[in-house]
Amino acid sequence: MKNVIFCFLIGCIFLSVQSCNSPGNTSITSPDGQLKLDFFLKKGEPFYALSRGGEEIILPSSMGFEFKNMPPMKDNFKIVKATKDSVNITWEQPWGQFKKVRDNHKELSVTLQEKSGDKRILHIIFRVFDDGLGFRYEFPEQPNADSLVIINELTQFTFTREQKVWWIPVHSENSYYESLFRLTKMGETDTINTPATFEMNDGSFLAIHEAALTDYASMTLLLTDSNQYESDLVPWSNGVKVYGRVPFQTPWRTILVGDTPGDLAMSNLTLNLNEPCVLDDISWIEPTKYIGIWWAMHLDEYTWGQGPKHGATTQNAKRYIDFAAENGFGGVLIEGWNLGWDGNWAKDGSDFNFTTSYPDFDLEEVCRYGAKKNVRIIGHHETAGAVFNYEKQLEDAFALYHRYGVNSVKTGYVNKYLDGKEWHDGQFGVRHYRNVVETAARYKIMIDNHEPVKGTGLERTYPNLMAQEGGRGQEYNAWSADGGNPPSHTTIIPFTRMLAGPFDFTPGIFNFDYHTAAGAKVQTTLAKQLALYVIIFSPLQMAADIPWNYENVPAFQFVKDVPCNWSESKVLNGIIGEFVTIVRKDYNSEEWYLGTITNEKKRNISVDLSFLEEGITYLAQIYEDGVKANYKDNPTDIHIIEKKVTKDSGLSFKLAPGGGAAVRFVPIVR
Repeated sequence: MKNVIFCFLIGCIFLSVQSCNSPGNTSITSPDGQLKLDFFLKKGEPFYALSRGGEEIILPSSMGFEFKNMPPMKDNFKIVKATKDSVNITWEQPWGQFKKVRDNHKELSVTLQEKSGDKRILHIIFRVFDDGLGFRYEFPEQPNADSLVIINELTQFTFTREQKVWWIPVHSENSYYESLFRLTKMGETDTINTPATFEMNDGSFLAIHEAALTDYASMTLLLTDSNQYESDLVPWSNGVKVYGRVPFQTPWRTILVGDTPGDLAMSNLTLNLNEPCVLDDISWIEPTKYIGIWWAMHLDEYTWGQGPKHGATTQNAKRYIDFAAENGFGGVLIEGWNLGWDGNWAKDGSDFNFTTSYPDFDLEEVCRYGAKKNVRIIGHHETAGAVFNYEKQLEDAFALYHRYGVNSVKTGYVNKYLDGKEWHDGQFGVRHYRNVVETAARYKIMIDNHEPVKGTGLERTYPNLMAQEGGRGQEYNAWSADGGNPPSHTTIIPFTRMLAGPFDFTPGIFNFDYHTAAGAKVQTTLAKQLALYVIIFSPLQMAADIPWNYENVPAFQFVKDVPCNWSESKVLNGIIGEFVTIVRKDYNSEEWYLGTITNEKKRNISVDLSFLEEGITYLAQIYEDGVKANYKDNPTDIHIIEKKVTKDSGLSFKLAPGGGAAVRFVPIVR
């Protein structure tokens, strides 16, 4: 039983229930009374509205569905019941940005019934937190509606006026969210992905996303007016949005609100709307830092396929294992070990074999050698989107890894479509990704999913879903035609992409002197690469560079020291696209870590250290940009110093263009 303590609720629970029959308009407020959710019918059509501090932020927005071969459910309702609950609990995570998570919300559950026709029933559940709103639809068992074919979900998000929004497009650039975020007025967008983050006219911030995406299509946002979006579900190839059998429920539609962008970044609303952990034993789930035969492949020094430069050889793997063991890394990612990488694999992944290795790679021997050195192999399954081929082999592939002690696997789906016709983020893809996570859990394997469906907090229910890509990562600095990620990129993603959950960005590039055909470059300083270990959260965190590039570089000490699992996290400051400072406390010790980064502009950053513990003196190990540092022509200039500090101290940093600073705070005197 002790192995499941992190998945159980702890603390005290307060629950009150109120109900009434045939109510009219109804509402609930957040626990602190600042947010108010109103629900009402207008000529039989359901609407919700949201206000904050008495000011409207979401105007009355309609709700409902359209189906294939049956009438819509949108404007023929009466309210037959409304029930109110309140919950205040605390639960623990085995890993995360926080060890303890408080779930404090008020709930309104509304039962609607059609006034005529088949008199179908629809439940709508609202949960209001101090930092936002979640709501979902539930279709109960009922006559004449045993199965549903949804053509459209008609959920609206109507703002009081046109706002500015940070967004990426849907499918036009790629199908797995790897676009640069842009800031425009709402009216200059079309259909956008979530999370979408809004800079409100009153200076506050709001984000729209979803939680608990399960056997349903991903929600995108279709612009229907200059101040309004409507849910636009990603379709199957035949145009249908969702196939469902009652009873079933939709994902939660979420609206985060905050005074600062940091309020959004530190919200646990998405996690709280997911079901608690369903795994009986989580003792095998281990946050890990790792290295990999990866960056050299992107630089064309190694190949995934066979040949004189094949990277995944037994000999090469052992070299990487030796380096990992010598420097305290728990894993080595090995890509390109299995049959299928020869030829144009990205176009057609049907030749991938997930249990047969190339002749120059001995999986059993490599895993044995790693175990002797206390280093686990991180497995790799690239599918190129050939889902049918992968699922045929899934059980055998995971069984093979489990037999040799491989307890984490990076999966990949490098193709615009799955099986040649379905989107990654449609119901087909959602079902597949969930199947992989559940199957992996049975074999005690953690998943790092690349080219995924977006994160929606499923890691609470299945904590073996450790990390995902689902964003434009470090690899673009090796081969992208636009020159790589601009310096502003990593100042944006904490408030956009990372609202969806952990991001396997793969920081830690130390050698900036490389040349690729596309001319892409890492557009940061060395100090900023260190800071990214704090800024970008992932419980599987990579030291992405070729291992030999770390040798004899003093800054590598920070990469070895920094954890990848946290008990507390705070955003100290930040302007989206400009700069951000985040501090985090180690999950397993009293150490704190700080990361601060800027865009292409140099700037001075001052922080107070009031987050540190009272009565303790810390040794601050500071890695900051040197006086001549610049991401364009002098990225490796770094200044490393130590000084004693307390919670009453302050620190100031002069960040170079494209620069940053990283600090480790070690308690030394109580």
